[in-house]
Amino acid sequence: MRCFCIALAILAVNSTTNATAGSLTYTPVNPSFGGNPFNSSHLMGIANAENQHKPSPTGPSAPLTASERFAQQLQSQLYAGLAQKVSNAIFGTNAQNSGTFVFGDQKITFINDGTNVTLTILNTTTGESTEISVPSASLAAP
Repeated sequence: MRCFCIALAILAVNSTTNATAGSLTYTPVNPSFGGNPFNSSHLMGIANAENQHKPSPTGPSAPLTASERFAQQLQSQLYAGLAQKVSNAIFGTNAQNSGTFVFGDQKITFINDGTNVTLTILNTTTGESTEISVPSASLAAP
């Protein structure tokens, strides 16, 4: 029995073959980069499932008419004028330490304590409030 085990071990050692390897070839998966064209629907399904961007619930909006564009531009100019008045009240030649501006349903209150300027914008209709605080030294005129 011992001879049989030795013979089997010798046979196992002598019968081993050398390991060989073939060349590795990269094959792309995405059909846009040369991959299998049958992968496109699968990859598109994965991309749509991962997409976090949702379309607008109202859909694409129609182009604005000339009067709608004019109304938007006029509203923008009015808000810009209001912002200029608030800025002048805080940092202008007759700067104030506090004040309030009312524009439609918006109430804008500011307080300049010398270190920070705190603006509070209140929508009097909904009660929503936004507070902005910036260092006054960085906004002072040179």
